[in-house]
Amino acid sequence: MTLAEPRRSSHNRRMVKQPLIEEAAARVGGRERMPEGDASNSSRRGTRGEAAALARFPAALRPFYRTASLPCPYVEGRTERKLITEIGGHDASRFYSELSRAGFRRSHHLAYRPACAGCASCVPVRLLVERFEPSRTLRRTIAANADLAARSVVARASAEQFKLFARYQRSRHAESDMASMTYGDYRAMIEDSPVPTMLLELRAPGESLVATCLVDLLDDGLSAVYSFFDPDAAARSPGTYVILALIDEARRRALPYVYLGYWIGESRKMAYKTRFRPLEALTSQGWTPFAV
Repeated sequence: MTLAEPRRSSHNRRMVKQPLIEEAAARVGGRERMPEGDASNSSRRGTRGEAAALARFPAALRPFYRTASLPCPYVEGRTERKLITEIGGHDASRFYSELSRAGFRRSHHLAYRPACAGCASCVPVRLLVERFEPSRTLRRTIAANADLAARSVVARASAEQFKLFARYQRSRHAESDMASMTYGDYRAMIEDSPVPTMLLELRAPGESLVATCLVDLLDDGLSAVYSFFDPDAAARSPGTYVILALIDEARRRALPYVYLGYWIGESRKMAYKTRFRPLEALTSQGWTPFAV
């Protein structure tokens, strides 16, 4: 189950940095904004909500780059470009928390967000933890997984995880780049992070691993990076239960949000996110109640 957009290859081969015409660097209180905007503006300047989030960035010049255009993996016939920046330095955790509030996601040491001309289909969404109440369908999922134990553990790769990951990829995403990942690639995905991370594990009686989710720890929530599960346990809806377990973990940590990545109306792969309410979406007015 993809909670955030997966890496295009084992070493970000397709995330080639290309300098922006304007070096979209963020300064505290500065006038510059990240490229984001309407289709008629080729420099893609930022929306007001994103600019407000970016205004709180650490006071260091940070370069942003665009990737090359590639076929969109979610909407047939479209191309995608991403805006990326490197996460690093003594304030990496704070910086990435601010980037998350501006709609960015993480892949290894890079933060990225869509920057596609003429398209605004990728909508960042986050769940309000304290107001969440499971629907009847979600209560059935909770009951079906009552025997599972959810545990947060150190983000360290293991052969057990990789075996499950490989089975999941072969079953669900056999044609994707991720299906050809080696153990070294998988280990880098789990452990190559400049920000605090953890793994959320779901284990059945007898300690067999049913599902795993890589999670970034933000200053205001948990950000679901990537999850995978035992294909033979699909009847349990383990991908859905992972999110329910993340909500419980956020409550335990007194964090207000669970960041679920991008909702894309044209993509059935992303439809599951609307099962979790209430959601907020990042719009030109900032984070606002989400309505399909």
